[in-house]
Amino acid sequence: MARILITSGPTRQYLDPVRYLTNASSGRMGTALAAAAIQLGHDVVVVSGPVSVEYPAAADVRSIVSTEELLAVCQEIFPTCDGAIGAAAPCDYRPIRVEQHKIAKTGQPLLLQLVETPDVMATLGATKRADQWLVGFTLETDDQRFRALTKLERKSCDLIVLNGPAAMDAPDNQVEVFDKSGTVVAALAGSKEAVATGILQVINQRLITTL
Repeated sequence: MARILITSGPTRQYLDPVRYLTNASSGRMGTALAAAAIQLGHDVVVVSGPVSVEYPAAADVRSIVSTEELLAVCQEIFPTCDGAIGAAAPCDYRPIRVEQHKIAKTGQPLLLQLVETPDVMATLGATKRADQWLVGFTLETDDQRFRALTKLERKSCDLIVLNGPAAMDAPDNQVEVFDKSGTVVAALAGSKEAVATGILQVINQRLITTL
């Protein structure tokens, strides 16, 4: 049995007390991955942004809001885990300044200055031990395979799961799983539950049983 960290859902980067930047991630993939891992007998910790889905009762769920909080909690938990699956869709940008009061309309364009948020999986990849593994997720619209393999290397992942924008807040998914050599080791399509089961089978065969 492995102890697996799974990140899930979106993050929010606030502009003012009521407005924020985010994306359409629903947490469905993370929920399905947690259920599939538990079904295989693994111990699961889920770190999740704000979602309306319910995670399996057997999972240890930690709730976060921002990308910075996601990173901090993952850095705390990852050293106690055998591996991590990065299914969350963290917001990649945050405003330089967060206003203390609601931004009022002025009739003029509003200029937002944004900076990048931390790369959670790359940070974990840079600190993982030789006996730990990392599985990343990437959603791409252009040059999909090239960008997926670039991220696999940059983030020090052992596998990366490539999907497209149609996966966001949808019940189904279609993915390709790549290994370090750039080989497609699995092509999966169907409900997110079925796809998650297939991904966990690949992880079980290639990463968990060999360590």
